[in-house]
Amino acid sequence: MSSTANLVMLSQYKAWADNKMFEMLDRLPQEEVLKQRATRFGNMLHTLNHVYVIDTVFRAHLLGQEHGYRDRNTDTTPPLPELWQSVREMGQWYVDYAKSLNDTDLAQAVHFTFIGGGDGCMSRQEILLHVINHSTYHRGFVGDMMYQAGVMPQSTDLTVFVRDVLRN
Repeated sequence: MSSTANLVMLSQYKAWADNKMFEMLDRLPQEEVLKQRATRFGNMLHTLNHVYVIDTVFRAHLLGQEHGYRDRNTDTTPPLPELWQSVREMGQWYVDYAKSLNDTDLAQAVHFTFIGGGDGCMSRQEILLHVINHSTYHRGFVGDMMYQAGVMPQSTDLTVFVRDVLRN
């Protein structure tokens, strides 16, 4: 599989897994989704909002645009349906973007400034891999919070995506 094809598949996986996570949260009582817990971003929805903010930041880097964020999350969190829609649109953007690239594009360096300060430089491929890995990492935190709420989360593993989506 070429690097581009691999990143397209991984971007599709990210969009699928993010959507599954929101489907699970949508079935939970709102008070569990927003319950303050001993975790970096306080609750399930604010954790997923952080992922969206970082997706937005790196999309701006890829496009050579300003993102306008001064922190890695927002002070307030949009309601679940609004954030879910924004995440779906962002996921599709990353899938379409990955499809538009070739190996030369993937190797191109992107220079940017980190939100916390300091210069950054990553290839387009590294940025895409970061965005995909970052969301997987934080979905794991949300899954742990679901266990704390007494709920068994559905699997959002790559193996399940391959079995249920790519092979069907």
